[in-house]
Order: sequence, then structure tokens, then C-alpha cells
Amino acid sequence: MVNVMCGMNSDSASPKNKDYSSTLLKLLPIIAFAVPLGLLYFLSSGSFELMWKGRTFQMFFIWLVALEFILSWETIQSKINLQNKKRLLVFVITLLIPTLYVVLEYYLGLNTAIVTWSAQNGITWADSMPLAIEYLVFSLLFCVTVFLSFGKKGLTGFALPALFAALVGILYTIDNVFPYGQFTPFQILVPTTATLAAGVLGLMGNTAVLGTDVATGMPLLHVSGLLGTTQFTIAWPCAGIESLLIFTAVALVFLKRMNISWKSKIGYFAFGAAITYFINVLRIATIFTIGMQFGAESTEVQAFHFYYGPLYAMAWIISYPLIILASQSLRRKHKDKKLGNLNEHS
Repeated sequence: MVNVMCGMNSDSASPKNKDYSSTLLKLLPIIAFAVPLGLLYFLSSGSFELMWKGRTFQMFFIWLVALEFILSWETIQSKINLQNKKRLLVFVITLLIPTLYVVLEYYLGLNTAIVTWSAQNGITWADSMPLAIEYLVFSLLFCVTVFLSFGKKGLTGFALPALFAALVGILYTIDNVFPYGQFTPFQILVPTTATLAAGVLGLMGNTAVLGTDVATGMPLLHVSGLLGTTQFTIAWPCAGIESLLIFTAVALVFLKRMNISWKSKIGYFAFGAAITYFINVLRIATIFTIGMQFGAESTEVQAFHFYYGPLYAMAWIISYPLIILASQSLRRKHKDKKLGNLNEHS
């Protein structure tokens, strides 16, 4: 939990005004990123309808920031002193930079410059580089904003959303530079995931044959059944490896802050990782089922591939910390009740 001493000092202000000022100062970091996201939605609403290579992850970023505020609201205090004009000016400028960055992207040619530079340097998916860099920049700016707002302890407390945004940007960059499953470390788990998905499709009454695509070396799964026939090559983004990596980062940062035993932490992590991996298996099986019914190039397949499939795993990943908190609360209540019963009978 974030625990930072307040830096405000205004004896002449009324308690009510001080409360309002303190609340506003607390909320400024999340407002500083909600505003540019609103502008981005106005400029490119379609990008928020994509999980993979889209901005739906930005909404999860804001949700994680909000979650940190909810969990730490009573203890978090702003270090901004309204009497310190220089520090206040730096803070205000920092709050404006995320919105200014969006203006640079869309109105002053920054995105075009990034695409041009990426293409000149042989990056296959140069058009996706501005978005990857946007996530990385937002993560960095969020760290600076939180540090100025709440100090080093605040930066530690808000590490989870910052890490989340940075990881998404890194994954996008890796896929842009090494497309079609070329990044071997992430591709290692894909054959096993594809094999398990083939097994699930077989249990559903389909015939699933797993091979290797000659051109790319990626797993090639051919499925036929009552709904039809389809086949896809499977790269690590398609297999949901990115969700497993994001889960690992989110879970490790969250569990590190939990005041529970190491055995409990390992148990929570193992259970969550297993569910995340199983969701990825179902994700592949589902996209093949849709492909058999509507065709490999159908809009239904594209919608699931780029939005609903990743959304399955992300909904679980974002919900899991809340599930852990709820289970710990129930465990404490059960323990207290049991202890109370023992005291009554003693």
C-alpha cells in the first residue's frame, strides 16, 4: 500500500478547502492520462475496438491506476506544496505532457515520422510502431507524474499500471520487429498450446491435424468438422503468450505487496497462471470453430482474433487481484469466526 507523508502546508485555508485541494491533487495523475485518452478516442475511436495492436489495453491501464487509488486512498498523500511555485510549475507541465504528446502524434506529424523511420530501418510492421512507442511513452510519463506527486514510495505503489503499459509497448515492438513468430523465446510454448487446442477441438467432434508451415516454420493446424474446414498458422500473439507474460508481471507485482505467506503467493500465482494458459488454449479452439463456420478471412474471425480473444484473458488477469483480495477477506472472516467460537467455548 502507498504510504506517503503530505507536503501541503496552508494554515490559512479552511479544513473544507484543504480537503478539496488534497482530493484534487491526489486525482491529478489519473486525470492527466484520462484526458489524452479521451482525445485519442475522438481522433481514432476504432483503435479502442482492438485489443491486439489497439488501444483497449490503455483502458485497462486506467483501470489499474484507479484500482491503486481505491486500495491506497486512505494512506496516499500528495507531496505537492502549493506554496512552492517552481515545483508546482514543473508538476503542471508534467501533467500536460501526455496530452501534448497526442497533439504531436496527430497534428504535428510525429506518427508519420516514426512510421517513416521504422520503414527505413527495415521494421516489417512500421505502421504499428507509433502505437507501441505511445504505450512506452505513457508508461514513462506516468512514472514521472507519480514520482512528482507522491515521491519514491508512491512510485513503488503505482508500479503495477506503469509496468503493464510498458510491457504492452515492449510486446508490440517485439512483434513489429520480429513478425510471424520469429521471436523464438516467445514461440517456444506455442506448439504445446496448439497441441492442447487440437485436443480440445478433437473432443468437440472435429478432426484436427497439427503440422508445420513450410514458409514460416510456425505450427499449422488444419481442422475439419460439421461446421466446415479451416486452417491457420499459429504465432505467439495468436496463442495468447502475451497474456501469459502480462499475467506474470501483474501477478508478481501484486503478490509482492500482499502480506501473506510465500506458500500462499506461490499457490495464487500457479493457479492464476494455469487458468490463463487454459484460457489461451480455449482461445485457439474458439477461433478455429469460428473459422470453420464463417471462413478464415471472415469479419467474425477478425473480430475475435483482434478483440474478443485477447479480451477473455485480460478480463481474467485484471479481475484476479480482486479475486485474491476477496478470498483473503473471506479467509480472515472465517478465521475470526472460528477464533470467536473457540473463545466462547473456553
